[in-house]
Amino acid sequence: MEHVLRVQQVIGDFTGATLAAIPNAYGRLMYLASLRDLSSGRYEHAGLTAVYSVDAVQEALEFCHREIFQRILETPLSLQEQDLRGCLQSRPGDMPATLVHWRKLEASHVLPPEDAPDYLRELFFSNLRTLLEILESEQPTAHSTV
Repeated sequence: MEHVLRVQQVIGDFTGATLAAIPNAYGRLMYLASLRDLSSGRYEHAGLTAVYSVDAVQEALEFCHREIFQRILETPLSLQEQDLRGCLQSRPGDMPATLVHWRKLEASHVLPPEDAPDYLRELFFSNLRTLLEILESEQPTAHSTV
């Protein structure tokens, strides 16, 4: 019971202090995915592990990652488009180059939680491909006259 309470406390601290500062769901998903070591699948957050046990932090970050992922999938595509646009516009660099990079390298394949079922992963990737195509189609072309 104490472990469950500790995990809930980590979730509360993390969502209130860290995730709340990230203005969009795709940004939160990207941040959570960046905390996961691709070799081990373990989440690493020095600030949280300085205060809480490694196991409680691991469980809390896994939970948050799953929650954000599911929330995105439950969001209508039109709202996902707005959210993704805001996320990518807030990133450093040129938006058209970012869109090309995301589609070409399929960097998004590290975004879902490790334990996400295949059918949800495929739905996420399909939605994301569509959203990237929409955002790319909105970009001015080199041949446009302004």
